[in-house]
This record gives sequence, C-alpha cells and structure tokens, in this order.
Amino acid sequence: MTHDVAASVAIAAVVLGTLLAGSLGLRRARTTGDFYVASRSVSPRWNAAAIGGEYLSAASYLGIAGLVLAFGFDMLWYPVCYTAGYLVLLALVAAPLRRSGAYTLPDFAQIRLGSGLVRRIASGLVVLIGWLYLVPQLQGAALALRTQTGAPSWVGGLVVVGVVVAAVAIGGMRSITFAQALQFWLKFVALLVPALVLVGVWQHRHDGMAQGFPRAPERVTVTVASSLAVRSPVAETLTVHGTVDGVVADGPVRFAAGEQRRLGAGTRVLLNRGDVVPVVSRLPTQRNESWLRPLGSGKDHPLYANLSLVLAICLGTMGLPHVLVRFYTNPDGRDARRTTLFVLVLLSLFYLVPTVFGALGRHYVPDLLLTGDTDATVLTLPGRMIGGEGGVLLGALVTAGAFAAFLSTASGLTVSVAGVLSQDLLQPREWRHHDARGPDDLRARRIRTFRLAAVAAIGVPYVLSLPSEHLGLAAAVGLAFAVAAATFCPLLILGIWWPRLTDAGAVAGLAGGGVLATAAVLVTLTADVRHGWTGALLEQPAAWAVPITFAVMIAVSLATRRRIPADVGRVMVRLHAPETLAAELHGLDRSSR
Repeated sequence: MTHDVAASVAIAAVVLGTLLAGSLGLRRARTTGDFYVASRSVSPRWNAAAIGGEYLSAASYLGIAGLVLAFGFDMLWYPVCYTAGYLVLLALVAAPLRRSGAYTLPDFAQIRLGSGLVRRIASGLVVLIGWLYLVPQLQGAALALRTQTGAPSWVGGLVVVGVVVAAVAIGGMRSITFAQALQFWLKFVALLVPALVLVGVWQHRHDGMAQGFPRAPERVTVTVASSLAVRSPVAETLTVHGTVDGVVADGPVRFAAGEQRRLGAGTRVLLNRGDVVPVVSRLPTQRNESWLRPLGSGKDHPLYANLSLVLAICLGTMGLPHVLVRFYTNPDGRDARRTTLFVLVLLSLFYLVPTVFGALGRHYVPDLLLTGDTDATVLTLPGRMIGGEGGVLLGALVTAGAFAAFLSTASGLTVSVAGVLSQDLLQPREWRHHDARGPDDLRARRIRTFRLAAVAAIGVPYVLSLPSEHLGLAAAVGLAFAVAAATFCPLLILGIWWPRLTDAGAVAGLAGGGVLATAAVLVTLTADVRHGWTGALLEQPAAWAVPITFAVMIAVSLATRRRIPADVGRVMVRLHAPETLAAELHGLDRSSR
C-alpha cells in the first residue's frame, strides 16, 4: 500500500467514526440543553476524556514536536503549562463556575454583574478567541493532508469544516461528547505506539545527537512549496534546481555563512548525507549544544519570552470558551472538580509523547528546518526512520490521530462559538415574532438557529486560514491563550472571588485588555517584528497585558462602588456554598423570575 493511499484510508476512517458518533448523539439530543451542555449529565470520567479530546489540538499533536525540533529545550514549557493550566483552573474556577448555572461565559458575566453590555463584550471575545484557536486547526489539517497525500492546501481545512458542521448540527454538545472522548484515546494511541517503535529503532541504531549544526542523516531532496528566504549556518555548496534570488539555478550554488538567499516556489534543494541544513529565515540557526540548554532557543530575550508564555498558558486556559463550556456539562461542582483531576492525569500522560518526536526529529528530519514545515515532524518521522510497509502503516496511524485532533478541537470550539452566536446575535431576530404554537416550536427554532450559527462559527475561520502565513501551530494557539489570559482570566477570578467587582470595572478591563492583547496578536501575525524587545513584547503580550487588565478592573470598580450589583451576596453564596444549598438558591432564583 502506498503512503498516500494509507493516509487517505486513515483519514476516511476517522471521518466516518466521527459521523457515526454524532449519529449516536442524535438519538439522545432533543432539547436545547442537549445541544448546548448535553443536559448537564456527563460523568467526570467521560467528560475528562472529552475535554482531553478537544483540548489536545493541532498545537499539542503536531505543534509541540515542531517547536522542540526548531527551538529546543525551552519549548518544553508548552506541554508543562498546557497541563498546569488545568491545575489553576481546578483551584480557582471549576466548581464555582459550574454552580453559577450558566451555559456560556457571557451567561456567567450577566449572572454575576447583571449587565447586558458586559455580556455583549464577553460574547465578542468568545467569538474572537474561538476564531483565533480555530484558524491553526484548519491550517494543521491543510498541512497534514498536503504532507501525506499531496492534496492542495485548501482541501484539508474544507474536510474538517464539512465533518464538524455535520457532527455539530446532528446533535450539538451531546453528539460531539461521544466523538471527542473516543478521539482522545485514538490520539493517545496514535502517538504512543509509533513513539515506542521509534525509540526502539533509535536505541538499536545507537544514534547520538552530534555537535554543531543539524546535518542531513541521509541523501534527501527538499522541495520548497512557496517562495521563502533561507540562510546557511556555514559556508557550503549545495545542488539547487529552481531559482535563487530570482536567478535560475540548475546545479551547484554557493551559500555563504549567515547569508540570506531567497528560493523560489518549486525549487528543489539536494542535501547529501552530512550536509548542514539551511534554515528558513523565521527560525533560529542553533547549534545542537545550545538547542539542549535552557534559554538557548535562539529567540531574543528568552527569559521574558518563557515567563510570559507560562503566564499566558496557565492563566489563559481558564478563559478558553471550549474548555469552560465542558464544566457546564457536569451535574454539579463536585463532579466538575473530579473531572479536572482526571484531565490532569490524562494530559500528563499524553504530553510525554510529542516531545519524543521533536527530539528524534532534530536528528532524523532536520530538513524540515529548510522549508519551515517543522509541524510536519510527527507526520514524516515514521516513514523517514523506518521506511517500507512499517513506515507507511505508522504514518497512517499518526495521520489518523492528527485528524482526530483537528476534528475534536474544531468541534468543541464550534459548539462554543455557535452557542454564543445563536444566543446573543441571532436569537433576537429569529425569535422576536415566533407564533403561539407552543414550546415545541420555540425549541425547534432555537435548535435551527444553533445549527446556522455553527456554519458561521467555523466557516469564517476557514476563510481566514487560507491566505494566512504559517506561524507555527503551537505559537498561533499561544496567541489565543494570551488574549484569553488578558480578558477572561481577570473577569473570572475577580468575578468569583471579589464581591466588589462592578460592571463598569469589567467593561473597562475587558475592553482594555482585549484591545491591547488583540493588537499585539494582529501585529505578530501580519508584520515581521520578531527581533528585539519590540518583537518579544508583541509576540508574548501576557506578561504586561494581564496585570494591566487586573489593575484596570480593580481601579475602575473601586471608583464605581455604587454600581456593585444589589444581589451580589446571593450570587456569591451560590458560587461558593455547598452543592445542595447552591442548588436550592438557584431554584429560588429561577422561580422568582
């Protein structure tokens, strides 16, 4: 079986399994509660697997290995913080948020502060963060399908869009819960089995990490998909077929040490065994010795970058819409805490594996540094190390896991964004003139509106993913974490633990933090400002944006004490009281409306 056929069969199997799981949810999804929060009846173990399914995105499955290959030791902060973020979530947010009785983050904001304006701002931020997170999932799908089958870049994202829209429309949250739980175990097995095999092969060969710059371990021809600038760490002569700096080349080309040369689209570079690999200009040229050292990533101001990254991911986890909505599906706050504990165990096990691929990739597929497609490390390593039928089968297995990652994360994000769109943007227009045919007709209208919102929720990111420059999956997702940390983290922590928070303080903080963090993200995505303090501050904005948001919320709230909600005492009791008392208070609140 050829490589592309095996990968296509694996992708088709994952797609079929996702749709079958969605059809299972259809038989049990009849109410709006089923569509938004699975009727709040998901058990902790099942919910933990579903959270793992949607949280382990393209950044986790492909991006971490790519970052480790390119930047080295410092990138281990990504898996550590992805897991530690749930510990912060467990300690500060999980149980009170479930007791709030909300469906979405905007619901919580309105319950806590009683402000329609805060709710609208929160809704806009949910959509923004969801779209920032969805774009790299669709880019990852395009990368995987292009790498494994040679398909055009637009096909991979379109496959994910079609399957996710179908699965979400079939049964909403209840439908994708079944699929995501199964997809977690598929992703885990799809990485673990090849990793064990590859480690065994590596030990059998007794290969070690050589000193100096990465060198090609065997003869390989690298094709440049689009025009890009590269530089060679050392002076060397390479065989090139294509264009170099706009001049046609068809033979040996001399590369000076550190000199930047532009290769045209379709250019082929032949690397012989032992040749030092040229590196695309947006990645650092590192010796393997510094690659293995802390703060040796080659980035400017690495200490600040690492500390800001830790802050962004640990605090941003609690502000991710598709993560938080999962806690609304638990029966109560106690089960929400148990779910988080199970998630910590599952994530700790999973994140041991991608780093293995990144470390092996530095030795066996360093040519990915030339094209910049380091996120393809997991996809290409089995075929490069093993070859033959074994490499084909392992490559198909990791491809199946990759598409499970894209589909599960995209499904969770789509449900979260669609829930906000359908409740806060499409709901008034759709329901304003509903007739008097009873609650069944109103329920049908709500479900239909949710399904339409799901199309917009993932359709817009797909369009945005097409022309976007490939930033790196984990780095792009990290920007979504930074925006979440600078907005929803202060709102949740102060809203849950500080009764003096006012609607004016929340509006000022969300607007200020949201504008600052979003501006930094947009500049990072659209401009080349990767060097110096300017690049470091914009690429990792959490270290300064999060304190600013906290300070603004607190200062404005203290200046507007008269705007403290009159029912703040009752809401705080509901958030922090034992489960039975909180349920009674929630029942009283609903009966009094």
